[in-house]
Amino acid sequence: YRPAKLSSDFHISEQGSLSGLCYFCTVLSIQIFNTRFMKRISSIFLLLWAFLSLSATTREVKLKLIETSDIHGNFFPYNFITQQDWNGSFARVYTYVQQERQTYGDNLLLMDNGDILQGQPSAYYYNFMDTVSTHITAAMMNYMGFVVGNMGNHDVEAGHSVYDRWIKQCNFPVLGANIIRTSDGQPYLKPYEIIERDGIKIAVLGMITPAIPTWLPETLWKGLSFADMEQTARKWIPIIQEKEKPDVVIGLFHAGKEARTVAGKYREDASAEIAERIPGFDIIMMGHDHRRFCGKIANAQGDSVLLINPANNGRTVGDIEICLTVDGDKVVRKSIQGTLTDMDKLQPSQEFMAQFTPQYQAVKTFVSEKVGTFTETISTRPAYFGPSAFIDFIHSLQLDLTGADISFAAPLSFDAEIKEGDIRISDMFNLYKYENMLYTMELTGKEIKGFLEESYAIWTNQMQSADDHLLLLTERKDGNGYTFTNPSFNFDSAAGIIYTVDVTKPAGQKITIQNLANGEPFDLNKTYRVALNSYRGNGGGELLTKGASIPQDQLKDRIVNATEKDLRYYMIQYIKDKKTLSPQPLNQWKMIPEEWTQKAAERDAKLLFE
Repeated sequence: YRPAKLSSDFHISEQGSLSGLCYFCTVLSIQIFNTRFMKRISSIFLLLWAFLSLSATTREVKLKLIETSDIHGNFFPYNFITQQDWNGSFARVYTYVQQERQTYGDNLLLMDNGDILQGQPSAYYYNFMDTVSTHITAAMMNYMGFVVGNMGNHDVEAGHSVYDRWIKQCNFPVLGANIIRTSDGQPYLKPYEIIERDGIKIAVLGMITPAIPTWLPETLWKGLSFADMEQTARKWIPIIQEKEKPDVVIGLFHAGKEARTVAGKYREDASAEIAERIPGFDIIMMGHDHRRFCGKIANAQGDSVLLINPANNGRTVGDIEICLTVDGDKVVRKSIQGTLTDMDKLQPSQEFMAQFTPQYQAVKTFVSEKVGTFTETISTRPAYFGPSAFIDFIHSLQLDLTGADISFAAPLSFDAEIKEGDIRISDMFNLYKYENMLYTMELTGKEIKGFLEESYAIWTNQMQSADDHLLLLTERKDGNGYTFTNPSFNFDSAAGIIYTVDVTKPAGQKITIQNLANGEPFDLNKTYRVALNSYRGNGGGELLTKGASIPQDQLKDRIVNATEKDLRYYMIQYIKDKKTLSPQPLNQWKMIPEEWTQKAAERDAKLLFE
C-alpha cells in the first residue's frame, strides 16, 4: 500500500491542530519506510494516533490569586493619625488588581485575610461613629471585587454589633471554620467557600487564631468559642475533598508561621504546622503576625505546599499564579508559583479615590476635631528607660477613672509622639492605639511583684558591666540598627507604688517594691485593686499567667469592674473636661544602678531610634 503523493498545499492550521499533525506524521512516515515494514509500523502509528488524539483534548487554565491581610483600616494613601501621605493602602492595591485583571479577567481571585476593622481612624469612624452608612470596609471590598474574606482577632475586637454588620453588608462570604456558636456547636460563619472558574473548582477554608480569649473581653465574642486550628482542619479537609472534589485547596488562615502555645492551651500561629501535618492543601495564605513570607514546604505525604504572608497595611500583596493542565474534566498537572508584590511604588487608583471621596472627607473632618491642649510634647521614647510623661498620663487617667490603688500600662506604639499645642482626635490614636476596655482587677502584692518581674524580664538585659546593653535588643534582619527582642507593648510599668528595677539581677529578682505612692507600706499578702487594659486583663502577654501565676481560667474571676466603652473614648472625654493639660512623669520607679543605667540608656536610645 502506498498513499497518494501529498498535496503541496497541505498545512497545519494556525490553531495547531493535533489531528492534522497526526495525519501528516502518519502519512509521511508510511512513505518513508519500505512496504515490508508496513504492518509493524501501522500498529505503532495507530497507538501514536490514539495517544495524540487523547492529548488533543487537553487545555490549560491560569488563575491569579491576590491576598491582602492585616490592612488595619489603611484604605487611603493617607495616614489620618499623623496627617500625612502614607504607603500601601487599598487605593494602591486596587491599581494593581485592575492592571492584573486585564490579563486574567474573571480568573483573578481577590481574597482578604482579616484584621481590617481596626487601626486607622477610617475604620474606627465607621465602626462606632457613623453606624448608619454602609460600613466603609464592606463598601470598598465589594467595589474592589473580593471573592472571599476571613475574620481576624482585631475584627473580633470591634465587637458583635460591628463585625456582624460588616459581614452582612459584604457581597461575599467572610469565613471562620473554627469560630463556633456555643449554643449548638456549629460554625458561626461559613467554614469554606467553593469558587469555580473555567471548570476549575477552588476550595477556600478560613480560620482564625484561637487565642482570642486571652486578649479580648468575652462581651466582644459573647456566645462564641474558638476551636483549635489543626483539629478544625482535620475535620473539614475530608469533608471538602469528599463532598466538593476540588481541584485546588486553599487555607486562608489569620495566623502566622511560627507556632507557639499561649496560656498553656491555645496553639497560636499554627499555619506551617497544619501545612506539614494535614495533606490536602495546595496553598496556605497567612496573616496576623505582620511578617512577610513566601516559600514552599513539604507535607506529610511529600507534596509541596505554598505558604505566603503579605504582612500588613497593604504595602505588599500575596501574589500567586496557578497553571493547571486539564484533560477532559480532570486536572493532570498543577503548577503553583508565589511571590510578594510591592504596592508602595504604584500610584493610588484615581477611580478608587473618586468613588470614596465622601468617606475620605468624613474621616478627615472627624480626626481634625480639637479635644484640648497639651503644654508639653510627650513621646514614648523615654518610657523604655524610666518614667515618662506619655505613659504616666495613661497611668494617671486609669487611676482617676477606676479609683484603683495601682495601675499597669505599656507603650502600645513603638515610637509615638504628641506635640505640644492643640490635641485633636487624630492624636488620640497615637496616644492609645487599640480599642481596649479598662479593667479593675484584684491582685495580691505577691502577684503584683510577679507581674512586674515578668514584664521587666522581657524588657531589660542583665547587665554584667557598665558597657552592656540596658535593654534586651536584637539586630534588625535588614542590618539597619536594632530593635527590641520582645514586643514593647508588653513592657508594663506601674504607678501607685514606689519601686526599683535592678538590671544587674537575673530575671525574677529585679523588682524591689518599697511602698505605695501615698506612703503606706506595701504588703505582699494584701489584696489591691489594679487598673489595667482588657488585653492585659484577659492574659495578653502572659504577664498575669506566667508572671503573677494566675491560671488563665481564673482571670475573669479577678475582674471587679470593666468599662462599657474603649479606653480611648474615656481619654477623649477626660481631655475635653480638663481642656489644658501639662503631662509630667510621676517618677515612681527607676532602673538601678544609676551610674550604669544612665549611660547605657543613652547608647541604647541611639541604637533604637537613630
